[in-house]
Amino acid sequence: MHALDVLGDPVRRRILELLADGEQTSGAVSGAIQAEFGISQPAVSQHLRVLREAGFTSVRAEGTRRLYAVEAAPLREVDTWLERFRGFWEQRLDALGTELARGKRERRRKDAGADTAGSEEQ
Repeated sequence: MHALDVLGDPVRRRILELLADGEQTSGAVSGAIQAEFGISQPAVSQHLRVLREAGFTSVRAEGTRRLYAVEAAPLREVDTWLERFRGFWEQRLDALGTELARGKRERRRKDAGADTAGSEEQ
């Protein structure tokens, strides 16, 4: 399964978001996903299996618990693929940053002018 097919599912994306905070038990992940999406525990297990088989997560046994964690390699592959498109939004974000800085400078000038005018009136 292609990485974007794996990430195309909102449940799997949410599982990865939960695991981005650190390793979690399958029960904790299942409970959170069941509450948010209203799906069954077997359905959550299926999503965890897809993530594991695609290499996005790893699982280790600790007694009777199964602990899931994010694996970085597939996410790096997605990041590499996105690199060719990054220019589409980075240029716009740079332009937005310039406009925000310009607006701050203008507000500071206006505020400085108001302070000067206020002290002249006294």
